[in-house]
Amino acid sequence: MIKLCGFGSAFGLIDASPFVIKVDLFLKLANIDFEFVGDVNHLKHSPKGKLPYIEDAGEKIADSHFILQYLTKKYHVTLDDHLTSEQKAQATLYTKALEESLYWCLVYSRWVKADTWPVIKATFFNELPVPLKWFIPSLLQKNVKKTLFRQGYGRHSETELLSIADEHFAALATLLGEQPFFFGEQPSSFDAIAYSFLSEFISVDFFNSFNQQARTYTNLVQYCQRIEAQYYA
Repeated sequence: MIKLCGFGSAFGLIDASPFVIKVDLFLKLANIDFEFVGDVNHLKHSPKGKLPYIEDAGEKIADSHFILQYLTKKYHVTLDDHLTSEQKAQATLYTKALEESLYWCLVYSRWVKADTWPVIKATFFNELPVPLKWFIPSLLQKNVKKTLFRQGYGRHSETELLSIADEHFAALATLLGEQPFFFGEQPSSFDAIAYSFLSEFISVDFFNSFNQQARTYTNLVQYCQRIEAQYYA
């Protein structure tokens, strides 16, 4: 059986990483049997030093993008067979927008925002022994801030980043409309990606301005609830 290795449950979700949830939901949508194992120590064994990765028949595959490619090919996944060529192309571009833009808004909203950082610190680092818990959190936060600055999003104000995030939420709300899934009546692989990001804003059990903004889009909230009722109840 496939083993999906992630960080583990946090904030009321199965994982704090949208990329882990992406693979988890994809496996569920594709009806592929698997076991999810959450443990931050998986990082030590990951082929690329990040999570998620999967283990399948003695082989390790890392990075959610390549995991989905591998699963689709090996297990003959047909999730996207009902999509037109144009819709498949759109899904590719939508995915890049979420993973390479909205993602950095998510990182900022958790690791930089003063009102959310205490939640993150308590969730991820409370179990560290003294004296590690005295300096590891601030060291990692500093590294995240440097990464955000080098990437470019760390150079924006919070108001500007919230505006960028809201552009994504508004676009997703328009694309979804009243449909049950993003491309109609049937789920596609893009739904695994869309839900993975939306849930990290909408379904988490804490509040900040980014989460509250996402929750103003009723159809996105209902979309997350629909996915959760069907696949995470």
